[in-house]
Amino acid sequence: MKTNLVSRQELDTQQSLVVESAGTVKADEAAVASAQLQLDWTRITAPIDGRVGLKQVDIGNQISSGDTTGIVVLTQTHPIDVVFTLPESSIATVVQAQKAGKALSVEAWDRTNKQKISVGELLSLDNQIDATTGTIKLKARFSNLDDALFPNQFVNARLLVDTQQNAVVIPAAALQMGNEGHFVWVLNDENKVSKHSVTPGIQDSQKVVISAGLSAGDRVVTDGIDRLTEGAKVEVVTASSGEQAQPAPRQSGKHGARS
Repeated sequence: MKTNLVSRQELDTQQSLVVESAGTVKADEAAVASAQLQLDWTRITAPIDGRVGLKQVDIGNQISSGDTTGIVVLTQTHPIDVVFTLPESSIATVVQAQKAGKALSVEAWDRTNKQKISVGELLSLDNQIDATTGTIKLKARFSNLDDALFPNQFVNARLLVDTQQNAVVIPAAALQMGNEGHFVWVLNDENKVSKHSVTPGIQDSQKVVISAGLSAGDRVVTDGIDRLTEGAKVEVVTASSGEQAQPAPRQSGKHGARS
C-alpha cells in the first residue's frame, strides 16, 4: 500500500531545485577554474632549465603574447653542445672508433690553447663534408655544471681518438718541408745542427708526433730555421730571450686532433 506524503507537484518542484542547484555548483566550479587559469597566466614558467639573459622590458611596460622581443632570453646551458670541425682525412678514424663503441673524449680549450675549460664527449657528426673547406662538423656535449662554457663562446676543441704510448713529440714549428720531404734540424752535443728526414704522424697546431727519424731526447731547432746551414753552430737560449734557436725536449703521452 503506497502513501503519498507530498503532492506530485511539490516533488517535481524540489527535483527541479536540485537540478538547478547542481547546475549552479557546476557553474561556480567553472568560474573558479577560470579564475585559477587567469591567476596562472600571471606567472610565466620556463619549459627548460637555463641561464636567463638581460631583461628586454622594464617594470610598467605593457606586453602581450604577440610581442616578438619577449621578456628575457632563456638559454639552456646544462648540458651545452659544442660544434667544431675536423678535416675530411680524419673522418675514417673517428667513424671506426665510434663503430667500436668507444666513448670519444672532447676537451674545450680557450682561444689561446693554454687553458683547458671543460671536458665532454662526442655526440654526433654531420652526414656530409663541406666541399668549400674540406671539413666535417662534429658535435660534442658537455655537462657544464660549473658554467664554464657560455653560449656562442669560441673554444678550441681537442678530440681524443687514440692514445699512442711513448710517442716522440716535437713542437710544430720544428717540422719543415723540403724537396726531400719532411725534416727537422737536430742539435748535437756541440750545438751544431744537422738535417734529419722524419716521418710525421698525428699533429695539431702546436705539436707533431714523429713516427720515424728521431729518438727521445733529441733536441730540435724551432726558431731561426731559415738562417741554418748543415753543420752550423747555434747558441741555445731560453724561450724568454727570443734568440734564434732553442732546444725542444721530447715529450710522450696522449695526443689528439683539434678543430
